[in-house]
Amino acid sequence: MTAESFRIGFLPLVDAALPILAHELGFAEAEGIKLELVRDMTWATVRDRLLYGHTDAAHMIAPLAIATTLGRDRPAVPLAVPFVLGLNGNAVTFSAKLAAETGLADGLGDPVKIGTAMKLIADARLAVGKRLRFGVVHRYSSHNYMLRYWLAGVGIRPDQDIEIVVTSPPFAADALAAGEVDGICVGEPWNSIAVDNGVGHIALATAQIWRRGVEKVLTMRATALEERRGEVEALVRSLHAAAAHFVEPGVAEESADILARPEYLDAPRDAVLRAITDRIRLVPGGEPIHYPDFMFQYREAANFPWRSQAAWLYSQMVRWDYVAFDDAAAAAASNVFRPDVYRAALAGSGAPLPGASSKLEGGLDEPIGAGSTQGRLVLGSDRFFDGRAFDPDDIQGYLAGLE
Repeated sequence: MTAESFRIGFLPLVDAALPILAHELGFAEAEGIKLELVRDMTWATVRDRLLYGHTDAAHMIAPLAIATTLGRDRPAVPLAVPFVLGLNGNAVTFSAKLAAETGLADGLGDPVKIGTAMKLIADARLAVGKRLRFGVVHRYSSHNYMLRYWLAGVGIRPDQDIEIVVTSPPFAADALAAGEVDGICVGEPWNSIAVDNGVGHIALATAQIWRRGVEKVLTMRATALEERRGEVEALVRSLHAAAAHFVEPGVAEESADILARPEYLDAPRDAVLRAITDRIRLVPGGEPIHYPDFMFQYREAANFPWRSQAAWLYSQMVRWDYVAFDDAAAAAASNVFRPDVYRAALAGSGAPLPGASSKLEGGLDEPIGAGSTQGRLVLGSDRFFDGRAFDPDDIQGYLAGLE
């Protein structure tokens, strides 16, 4: 079989694991496709390579695929997401000074208690004209929206009480060390590197803000997806096989060896291994703690592109771009996620396939069986820290109920 080629752009982050492993361990080859991985340092570059045809697909922050489709900050180009590369996997890391001021303990703190302590500091800084500043990886990133959701939920007004700026993931720890920011919200291994370098203290995992929050996705130009539909389905199958392998017992050491290489993450192997085994070192020199599902792949149809997740991201885009809700834009945002392609790719494989394409987000406290067209599907807790739930059929009502 002649291998069809996909050039895939990525950033050096642990949640780029699936395309890297699909290439390195032969899962792509088994599907008759060849992957070429293109490493970049900023999300803007990853997006631009994709838009201008320098890559065929990308490891991308989910909100950026939606923003690009809607024409936020640039002319609109329709993008499509047939596969989710992972849920959560980010953290909020404070500078040593802010950690001391908020009285962080040695364990992961409670979002409300930490937020309450930080509000006092933010108010004091604001009173003397020196706002707290946090770094996120892109304006249209889940990091930005998770951070803002948490801050607003504890009474801190983003853009008013606190400043939020953009820093590239590989330089986030450096920005913290230089005193340019008081905190960062970034993916692994860069929180761990900030801790290991003695300049940061991990305060929260983003899984504490939204337990099953969508993070990175496989993104393509919508026209390219339709033109190469059969090959895209083969790519989805190869990534799904890589995800199944990634969570198998006993493979973490090998995965960490591969991911840590200079051509991929170019990061300390131990920091990578901790991230993929849900172990987090919170303070310099501290013993790693185990936080289940810190970074979440494969189980519970984690790779399924739920349109309700895209709708929640759109709701936050409306909220934090300070624009009016628009029915057509909401529909376009939700339709960026392509569960139809995911289902077609995995039909007959035995993989659980949800019967619905949307669900109530944040509504589950305990694991529950869910309807599926193939396989047995159990969904775990997906709570938001403030107990709210998001109904994708009532985005306006949801927004009206937020502070």
